[in-house]
Amino acid sequence: MQSCLDSENPISSGSKSGSDLVIGQRVHVTGDTRRIGSVKYVGAVEGYKGNWVGVDWDNGDGKHDGSHNGVRYFEAQGSKTASFVRPHNVSSDVPLLKALEFRYHGESTKEEEDEMYVLSATNKRVSIELLGKDKIQNKLSRFEELTSASLAYLGVSSAGPPGHINMTIPRLKELDLTGNLLSDWREIAAICKELPALVTLNLSYNIMSHDLSGMPLLNHIKVVVLNHTGISWKQVEMLKDSLPLVEELHLMGNKLRGITPLSSDIVHGFDSLRLLNLENNFIATWDEILKLSQLKRLEQLFLKNNCISHIWHPDHNSSSEQSNSHELLGESFRPFQNLRCLLVGGNKIEDLASIDTLNLFPNLLDIRLSENPIADPGKGGVPRFVLIARLAKIQILNGSQVSPRERKESEIRYVRLVMSKCHNNPEEIKKLHPRFAELKKFHGIEDEKAASGATGPQKLSSSLISITLKCVAASIGEKAPLTKKLPATTTVGKLKILCESFFKIKSVKPKLFLQEEGSPLPTLLDDDMASLIDFGVGNGSTILVEEEC
Repeated sequence: MQSCLDSENPISSGSKSGSDLVIGQRVHVTGDTRRIGSVKYVGAVEGYKGNWVGVDWDNGDGKHDGSHNGVRYFEAQGSKTASFVRPHNVSSDVPLLKALEFRYHGESTKEEEDEMYVLSATNKRVSIELLGKDKIQNKLSRFEELTSASLAYLGVSSAGPPGHINMTIPRLKELDLTGNLLSDWREIAAICKELPALVTLNLSYNIMSHDLSGMPLLNHIKVVVLNHTGISWKQVEMLKDSLPLVEELHLMGNKLRGITPLSSDIVHGFDSLRLLNLENNFIATWDEILKLSQLKRLEQLFLKNNCISHIWHPDHNSSSEQSNSHELLGESFRPFQNLRCLLVGGNKIEDLASIDTLNLFPNLLDIRLSENPIADPGKGGVPRFVLIARLAKIQILNGSQVSPRERKESEIRYVRLVMSKCHNNPEEIKKLHPRFAELKKFHGIEDEKAASGATGPQKLSSSLISITLKCVAASIGEKAPLTKKLPATTTVGKLKILCESFFKIKSVKPKLFLQEEGSPLPTLLDDDMASLIDFGVGNGSTILVEEEC
């Protein structure tokens, strides 16, 4: 039967005796600084000699849940996230300067140098020699000249003796402490106080304590990265008085479900904050995000991979709930008045009302909507050209620039699409397509009237669209692109039949995709009964002809 206790490893420097360890202390496996966990138990384990340390591992790679042979020693985060180890098999308490010495004074290991190679024409390894390597290492070894240091995953847990950091690296501006053993905010404060030039601090993957009492004023810090630190919004609120000039705050992966201000319903302070990153959290309602709307200098808000299903704006009083929220914010309130970049990809947005609402954000120019149902035509969403047409001011959509030409073509295609579907029903158009009348007038698009008599041929000609067909099916071979004029009402099924004739293919069943400017992937035309205009195919569009798998 396999034991739930880890096997013993050789003793190494920095290892602990059982009496040195305390509950809640952060440790890593001796010799493996990336396997990090929290001490949950120190003492005897029934049936085994000596002291053991119960550790709950951050990566969940353990053997049990804190119990062994029916005896509960501690509660772990999961059923197999914990294990017992001997005290000398875990390490902690590495001062910052010791890690700095190791990272920048230490020689490259044989393993590291063995990884630096390229393959020759005969598939043999040729070692790489970095030009200027000695010169670079010599510069990095002069700590007083360092302006940036990366000490990720080196087991750093403390500032060390007072005054030593300031004397050693007085010019340091950027410090990366990702994945260390820091948890006490007093140690963070001690480090920052000794680095008066420090601007950027990265504490990602350090599980920080909830106690922030006694944090000093750190008005030289401009960028703080607290990704995957377990921090709550209440702690963020407590930090803001210590970081009055912070301009960027990154809070990814902290399981945040809401924004909880300490003294009101709206977040105040953070007067210099320009970028807030809340990606990969569990925020589900836009009401929580609206609590950030009085951050006067906020320009960039990152909300990718949350659970948001709807966006609304208090200036659009379409429900009593929203009206009440608007009253709460005050009559003179102007939400998100400086926001110019909003990233909401990877959420659950599926309604066009959320898209139209974005026009109420006064300075919004850059929006990311990818990986939402509304932006995926395959899941009932709309194509890129519809999003562009409905978003009046957007200059960057899903990371791609919207050129003046693309905007013009998108808006014209959108107007014609609406005209073909709504059949001049003014009330329906006004309700479902708020920008339709504005765009129709702006582009001078006339209402289409039924053709008769001598006007018949002219009407038929004006309804034709020019499309380019590109055959990309591997089994068909290279074919020159074809440009054809077809009625906009041509169905996808009919076009497939035409492609079989155009490219003289008989044994292959074609599959069609619409390739749009600015879209990273083409759109599958998957409804044989739908017309080209239903999919937004317009004049100058490109259709890719692929083969069914």
